[in-house]
Amino acid sequence: MAADDAIATYPAHWEADVLLLDGGAARLRPIKPDDAEKLVAFYTRVSPESKYLRFFAPYPQLSQHDVDRFTRVDYRTRNAFVVTIGGDVVAVGRYDVSDDACRQAEVAFLVEDDHQGRGIAQLLLEHLAQSARERGIASFVAEVLAGNGRMLQTFREAGYRVSRAFEDGVVHLEFPIASTDTAVGVMQSREHRAEARSMERFFLAGSVAIIGASRHADTIGRTLVRNLVVGGYSGRVYVVNPAADAVGGMPAYKTVQDIPDHVDLAIVAVPADAVQDVVLDCAAKGVHGLVVVSSGFAETGKEGRRRQRQLVGLARSYGLRLVGPNCLGVINTDPAVCLNASLSPLMPPRGRVGFFCQSGALGVAILETVSRRGLGLSTFVSAGNRADVSGNDLLQYWEEDTATEVVLLYLESIGNPRKFSRIARRVARNKPVVAVRSGRTTQGVPVGHSVRASVAPQAAVDAMFRQAGVILVDTLDELFDVAQLVAHQPLPMGPRVAVVGNSDALGLLAADSAAAAGLTVEQAVSLGADATADDFERALDDAIDNARVDSVIAVFIPPLNTTGDQVANVLAAVGEQSDKPLVSTFLASEGVPELLRVPDLAGSAGRGSVPSYTAPEAAARALGRVTEYAHWANRAAGKVTVFDDIDGSGARALVTRVLSEAPDGRELDAEELAQLLACYGIELQPSIPVTAVDEAVAAAERLGWDVALKATADHLRQRPDLAHVWRSIDTPADMAAAWGNLTGMIDEPARADFVVQRMAPPGIPVSIGSLEDALFGPIISFGVAGPPSELLDDVSYRIPPLNDDDAADLVRDVKAAPLFFGYRGSQAIDVASVERVILRLSRLKDDLSEVEVLNLGLVLASADGVAVLRAFGRVMPAPNARSDWFTRRLADPTGSEDTLSGPLRAGA
Repeated sequence: MAADDAIATYPAHWEADVLLLDGGAARLRPIKPDDAEKLVAFYTRVSPESKYLRFFAPYPQLSQHDVDRFTRVDYRTRNAFVVTIGGDVVAVGRYDVSDDACRQAEVAFLVEDDHQGRGIAQLLLEHLAQSARERGIASFVAEVLAGNGRMLQTFREAGYRVSRAFEDGVVHLEFPIASTDTAVGVMQSREHRAEARSMERFFLAGSVAIIGASRHADTIGRTLVRNLVVGGYSGRVYVVNPAADAVGGMPAYKTVQDIPDHVDLAIVAVPADAVQDVVLDCAAKGVHGLVVVSSGFAETGKEGRRRQRQLVGLARSYGLRLVGPNCLGVINTDPAVCLNASLSPLMPPRGRVGFFCQSGALGVAILETVSRRGLGLSTFVSAGNRADVSGNDLLQYWEEDTATEVVLLYLESIGNPRKFSRIARRVARNKPVVAVRSGRTTQGVPVGHSVRASVAPQAAVDAMFRQAGVILVDTLDELFDVAQLVAHQPLPMGPRVAVVGNSDALGLLAADSAAAAGLTVEQAVSLGADATADDFERALDDAIDNARVDSVIAVFIPPLNTTGDQVANVLAAVGEQSDKPLVSTFLASEGVPELLRVPDLAGSAGRGSVPSYTAPEAAARALGRVTEYAHWANRAAGKVTVFDDIDGSGARALVTRVLSEAPDGRELDAEELAQLLACYGIELQPSIPVTAVDEAVAAAERLGWDVALKATADHLRQRPDLAHVWRSIDTPADMAAAWGNLTGMIDEPARADFVVQRMAPPGIPVSIGSLEDALFGPIISFGVAGPPSELLDDVSYRIPPLNDDDAADLVRDVKAAPLFFGYRGSQAIDVASVERVILRLSRLKDDLSEVEVLNLGLVLASADGVAVLRAFGRVMPAPNARSDWFTRRLADPTGSEDTLSGPLRAGA
């Protein structure tokens, strides 16, 4: 089919901002006919050698026929992507279907020489493969000259199973493009390196330009200059002000381009309507990153949102990353750098904690609290409106940063929860990640933040954090309480604690608080009001040496005959030498008092310092949170169950057929539900709708008797006071009696939606639900079926993909879980069978985003297994890829402005 005759609707959802391996940004999008001039200009910049490697012959220029063929595609059998930086095309990748019957296409790339080695070909391959999968293409082939080692390496490292043949100096490559675990792993590894590198450019900037610096002392620009200089920044500082010759004794430049030396980082403090001009100026200079402290963007309303989208799009199109706008700034306390590129006059002490904060307004208060508590930071970022750089980027950086051992997050919104969960789960295996999320009750999103609309309930959001190993706390105070523990003390190996103190009242309060935090008080020692420092030392040593104790809470209030200094020396000495965590309520002080510090090389509180809390409740609560995290971190990582009987292509074909018949989506009928579930190894027990007793008898005969007659209408199933099921029907007479009894009890039996179904073994009714959320992607829920679970909100949630531990935790998280394990002498159910159904449904939802809802509303779980008796499903077109799909892409800055909340009931 000729391109001109094809239906060539431009696939806008394939457009993406991407990060290159060196941390620079670029734009990747499908090619358009009006790219002809840019394509010709690009080709003139490509070296003769690169042209030869692409076309296997000298090819000095493109003919008009070539240009038309390359730029006019149907995005189906012929497709091409371009990568642009600053509006210029720097790379082209394409595929052409070569064998329609085999669903095979030939793929090729050409990258401008100056941009080779930045990972562009790998990005093009990822996005071409994803677009090809959407068009039903199964494999790629490529012809590569044997001397083209760089391109051969691109294919070899892609993670696909590549077969190759060699003939006449040409290597023929062929590989399926299904998203294997290996290919996805390669993609995520590259994503990690690129995002970490882009953040490193901010923290290790060797030169900084402050744009908008003023001669007036009370201006934002002047404050930024002062903070950089006073903070001891080791790099070069430049000021840009077109209306001044000097600022603060430093020469001022009219533009960034006028600066004679290279500039790594630009801090922008100009009016919002002037920021775009600054971006162009910085791009022309080759600046790597922008910190935009200017306000007047999305936080101001519709016009500000438009301005913010333009700002992000412009910055990324020229290869720049952006922190902000409306932010506090960036700090690196490394003595070799001492970068205070922020509005905070306070340079926090050097420490081992990385802090990401979205709120600019709270940033200064947070930094003051950090210093007061003696916590110490490695790096700090206040992202403001979070238009570009987000917490995910910082997690990628901190994972490899040896100076950062603890990660703190103050989150006001989450733009990409699936990606956050994936990265946080990996980071938390080695470094504690502590987060506080504002708006948890209201599901509110701060003005200026853009996220996709969500119907996920708060319990599902909290479960996502727990699933990823993140220590989720409720307040900033609790954030610092936990942080000072994990930053200075070892992790507890279990929940058993000892309480040692010189106050009976406080000791009892500490023990009660520990029990309330889920800890077990193994030992309680009351030394009495006249206890000496030596008494404390002996008691603490005894508690730490006790093999049945995992952590110690020390309580001290000043008696008449013992000074705080003496006990402090004991606590500090014991804390430094102990391999078990030691926390204290020491003189009701907060943080790590000077007396309890073990100084590290930078002079701040080091490992072994004993954190103090104003009250025993705070100490016990923090210890409980950390103990729960330690249990997660020390547990072997869960395994992904591989089901060999899954028919993914059959399920995909079924969904595609339904959507071809109903483009706007619809509910699945009983036969379609059974087929879809069967593709993933879930058997749905057949049920036959009936409207009269003779139909019920005929249905029972088809099923072989031993059946149940059920009224399935919602208004009857949810009535605990009204029988809607008649069980163990074996004969026509039994069916007639059952029909008469049920229709006699039910008002308007014509609305009862009666069905006949084969009897299942007696068991506990549970419900397993799934939902496709625009923000979180697939969500799995679980609970005991029926109104009590809904009324008491006894439903648990997890975000796929799930491993075996996730499925086990999902079942055990509900308060009714003891029912499954022989509560009060009852027979335990086959929990493993329930977990397998959960894992299968999770896999289905992870594979098929078009399945908007698929709920197993009634699953009867018994000692002999499970029987799925009722299900409901609905498919809808998936207009956009999930936020964490099989290609690398930066977050879309044009997301919806509001997050909506709504219920997800197991069995809804």
